[in-house]
Amino acid sequence: MYEKRVEGLASTRAFARRVGRHTAIAATLIACSLAVGMSGYHALEGLPWLDAFVNASMLLGGMGPVDALHTDAGKLFAGCYALYCGLVVIVAAGLLLAPFVHRLLHHFHLDPGSAR
Repeated sequence: MYEKRVEGLASTRAFARRVGRHTAIAATLIACSLAVGMSGYHALEGLPWLDAFVNASMLLGGMGPVDALHTDAGKLFAGCYALYCGLVVIVAAGLLLAPFVHRLLHHFHLDPGSAR
């Protein structure tokens, strides 16, 4: 997926494709995580879909839940989901930054004889 040290920098087109691919993977991860959170809030707390969306997206964004939780299962779910969301944010940020960091590091560590 990434060019090796002895290879030159990827073309602008290849780099743009790489960024697009990483963005699509991160967006899919976030969308799937949001769907899991919405389903959990809907099933365990009996929240309407729109309220479940608000709660799940607020947790995924790092803000915390909006509605009070009433069931023990809902509280356990919200705690586990909050921990999971913290990891999702880190993974998504890594996915989005990886192509840029790789290109920068590759630029400064090219072998002297390789094409630029």
